[in-house]
Amino acid sequence: MGITDILQSYNLTTFQWIAVFLAAFVLGFSKSGIKGVGIVIIIILAFVFGEKASTGILLPMLIGADILAVTYYNRHTQWRFIKKLMPAMIVGVLVGVWVGDAISELVFKRIMAIIIIVSILIMWYFEKRKSTSVPQNKWFSNTAGFLAGFTTMIGNLAGPIANIYFLAVRLPKNEFIGTAAWLFFIINVFKLPFHFFVWETVNKESLVLNLILIPAVVIGFFLGTRLVKLISNVNYRRFIIIITALGGIIMLFG
Repeated sequence: MGITDILQSYNLTTFQWIAVFLAAFVLGFSKSGIKGVGIVIIIILAFVFGEKASTGILLPMLIGADILAVTYYNRHTQWRFIKKLMPAMIVGVLVGVWVGDAISELVFKRIMAIIIIVSILIMWYFEKRKSTSVPQNKWFSNTAGFLAGFTTMIGNLAGPIANIYFLAVRLPKNEFIGTAAWLFFIINVFKLPFHFFVWETVNKESLVLNLILIPAVVIGFFLGTRLVKLISNVNYRRFIIIITALGGIIMLFG
């Protein structure tokens, strides 16, 4: 089967292709440090490909974007925070593998929707909260790590949880971006074999699609690095939160 045949097997409409390329572009944009848009990507791909299948289509693109991010922001990485989060994240991923393999597509869809809505509520709470103090003890880091690992396996949805943790430890912007980049690069590579051999959501067909979409990821990333110092995120983040919450509600009841 040639590349054209593989792409045609997805049977996407023109609108769906535009949406998928837009998601790939926004993925690169988000990995450059423009936070708050990751859930939109997940919603777009879930509506086009289905909830569980979309996680495998997204993962290799995430790894490609992670490579760009760790290369660009490597000097800002704070490894002590990665060491705190990683053990609990690995446990969360393993639990997520078991849960995701044991449940039906409908239940998987509901879990993704609930995670999206809860993540949005958490993000909204911290947007509105005047105090930025959050518990920074071992219990907090282990809880954040486990939830980040579980949600990243179930639906690549760990971003809001990781954001809350890094905000709690008051990382400056570049250190925030660089540390998150390495954290997710490591955990996404760890997840890859489970998508290949357990869930079978990464395969020859999905990798061919990834190759077609990677240029959009690269363009989005480098455009984002130019804008990351210039954009005020307040109203933009509120817009993303509202649109994403609506997408989560539609996914939950759709």
